[in-house]
Amino acid sequence: MSKIKMLIVTVLLLGLALPAVAEDDFGGPEITFDQPAVGVAFSHAAHVGDMGFECDSCHDGVFEMEVGAAAAAGDFTMEALAEGKYCGACHNGSDAFASTDDCTSCHAVGGDVLYDQPLKSVAFSHANHVEENGMGCSDCHDGLFAMKAKAAQANDNFTMAALYDGEYCGACHDGSSAFASNTRCATCHGGVKEYKQVVGEGHEKASH
Repeated sequence: MSKIKMLIVTVLLLGLALPAVAEDDFGGPEITFDQPAVGVAFSHAAHVGDMGFECDSCHDGVFEMEVGAAAAAGDFTMEALAEGKYCGACHNGSDAFASTDDCTSCHAVGGDVLYDQPLKSVAFSHANHVEENGMGCSDCHDGLFAMKAKAAQANDNFTMAALYDGEYCGACHDGSSAFASNTRCATCHGGVKEYKQVVGEGHEKASH
């Protein structure tokens, strides 16, 4: 092959490779914010690669061009987004879907929760309620449960009596909307063996 042909082939190959390199270099990594907002996933690839945004679309005062800056500021909260800060600058329901539309658009579905006081050995599956039964976060986190891990068990009234009065799980588990909370104890409460599996003592953690 002549030098001219080799040069042409090289230029063509570089032309094909450069866009991919540029996307890798400037697309940025996947980011998960864990404080103050928890479990918020952000994809540079979706915003830059798929939707064509430039770096300065966000890094022009909305976000600092520094890893961890939003978390360190201490005000990366849903309240701040509702005021048009951070992601809320675009995710306002007009320019892009509102930050309050669907929690799972940005937040990962919660994991399993094991309550051990005042109620004992109660296993709750977010996946079962959200993914399998189509519930939204606000179905429970609208006053029934605080959006904070195990906040309910910090209250002395997280009891079966409270459930029978329609509080906490009892708001739905009333025998009409969902099976009654007094139907069968083992539906929600695990024995000693299941408790140890869930907390990871002696066996692999249970996934449900």
